[in-house]
Amino acid sequence: MQRLGYHAFWLSLIRVMPEQDRSEQDSGFVALGLPEELLRALVELGYEAPSPIQSKTIPVLMDGRDLVGQAQTGTGKTAAFALPVLARLRQTQSKPAALVLAPTRELAIQVAEAFHRYAAHLPGFHVLPIYGGQAYGPQLAGLRRGADVVVGTPGRVIDHINKGTLDLSGLDTLVLDEADEMLRMGFIDDVEQVLAKTPENCQIALFSATMPKPIRRIAQRYLKDAEEVTIQAKTSTAASIRQRYWLVSGLHKLDALTRILEVEPFDGMIVFARTRVATEELASRLNARGFSAAALNGDVPQNQREQLVDKLRKGEIDILVATDVAARGLDVERVSHVVNYDIPYDTEAYVHRIGRTGRAGRAGEAILFVAPRERGMLRAIERATRQPIEAMGVPSVADVNEQRVARFKAAVAGALQTEELDLYREVAQACQAETGADMVDIAAALARLLRGGDDLLLSEREPPANFAPRPDRKHEKGRRPDRSERPSRRPTDDQDKATYRIEVGRSHGVGPGNIVGAIANEAKLDAGHIGRVRIQEHFSLVDLPADLDSAVLDHLAGVRVAGQPLRIQPDKGPGQRPKSFERPPRSDRRAPQKRPFLTRAQKKAGHGNRKVRK
Repeated sequence: MQRLGYHAFWLSLIRVMPEQDRSEQDSGFVALGLPEELLRALVELGYEAPSPIQSKTIPVLMDGRDLVGQAQTGTGKTAAFALPVLARLRQTQSKPAALVLAPTRELAIQVAEAFHRYAAHLPGFHVLPIYGGQAYGPQLAGLRRGADVVVGTPGRVIDHINKGTLDLSGLDTLVLDEADEMLRMGFIDDVEQVLAKTPENCQIALFSATMPKPIRRIAQRYLKDAEEVTIQAKTSTAASIRQRYWLVSGLHKLDALTRILEVEPFDGMIVFARTRVATEELASRLNARGFSAAALNGDVPQNQREQLVDKLRKGEIDILVATDVAARGLDVERVSHVVNYDIPYDTEAYVHRIGRTGRAGRAGEAILFVAPRERGMLRAIERATRQPIEAMGVPSVADVNEQRVARFKAAVAGALQTEELDLYREVAQACQAETGADMVDIAAALARLLRGGDDLLLSEREPPANFAPRPDRKHEKGRRPDRSERPSRRPTDDQDKATYRIEVGRSHGVGPGNIVGAIANEAKLDAGHIGRVRIQEHFSLVDLPADLDSAVLDHLAGVRVAGQPLRIQPDKGPGQRPKSFERPPRSDRRAPQKRPFLTRAQKKAGHGNRKVRK
């Protein structure tokens, strides 16, 4: 029955796929033998075909064999080891079944988040990141509750092993991620200590961009009959493509894209989003803002796909919002710009994306949106392509308004040359005769009516305060800026905030940093946009921007902090809260006890001490 449901699920997806995508999907993640729960998560995340490292390593790890994988950062290594770990996971024990060692806290958090996304349909799954710089309390609480997968930095992992708080006796899989980086940072002794404490039958997977002698020696000493997989990244990009990036947080991407569309002179454009749902939502929003856009993803039938590409070629639409696989092989001479609205999961995908422009020697523009927490992926792309990506200047309000006025003038000039205006000229003259107004004022009023209440010029206050990258904090040597000169840490006023309740509190061992970090990471929200956090015994209240998308709230509802789902929802006020939240009446509060005044001699004699000496 379970097998029948598995096939029925995938047949329902394949029916709506374009013909050319079916063969790719049939030979993709389905062929790798992954469980249905993981395949569903991959579909929801927009993974439509495995990368080379994933195709070669997943079958090896699924068979339980040791592996040495050599591939550059950004080629999809995280999914290459996370998916087999989840597929082989035994959730019947209280000890961790898998341990991933990562060189930095940022990578440890990133890997833990990836496990959480892939395991969206695995009930009861828990992943715990442990790293230096974080308090031991939440980590100890998480280890006591039990974690299926632990992701940590070598030093902190060794600390927990030595304290007896991390038990490796039930370990099935150990992954060394970016082993050469751990060697460079001086963690190699800690790594060997962990390897020495793993069970004899533990599967070991070692991933590294390079293979220096110490890493090769570790592989030969601790891995048994390891399969070696080497991926040579094809990361050449056309010299005719100008590559730029814009540092912008997730909530402001749409505004950033709108500015680009208004300021950049483009002919045709492909905007790459990560998931099918995101393509449809973004295309709808662009259309609502007056742009001609359409979504292109794996759900679009082949005949409709051909029609959309033909419309882009003929200029009937200007923007295609597409996923990676849906845009594969698309060659339209009119495409002058490629925008990576969502940063790709690997460098190969980035190269394929920007290859949709600058073809046959033509000039092209590639723009990459990078959230502050995605800077590591930006550096990985630059290393893999061996080309720097220049920071993009933020189009100012004046730039946008200049382009709007120029387009308005061009439209008026075009109408004067091509339109039949006799009837409208008579109406304008009649209006002048009746009102006595100047003809220029009448023309201005007609233009205002034509805008339908929409302002022609962009307001200076329209973009959020942190729409642009955070200003440089450096100041002149020896001089600290006055408080009035420093940038505000609160980008929005409290009036723009709404209070939300989350079902995690003091009893779960969380602090404000845990809550702010989780919400900022998962909602792609700058921490400056998160207001007050009030932690209670069993729940907490947090102030967030009032205009948060419902999709963001739905996503946050399932995010786990300290092993508990947030289940975020608007706060309904004191009447809906537990009584423990309310402060007791003033009459019920214990008055502070005043201590009597004591002389120095009395104090020396011990009078007034709380503890009575015997």
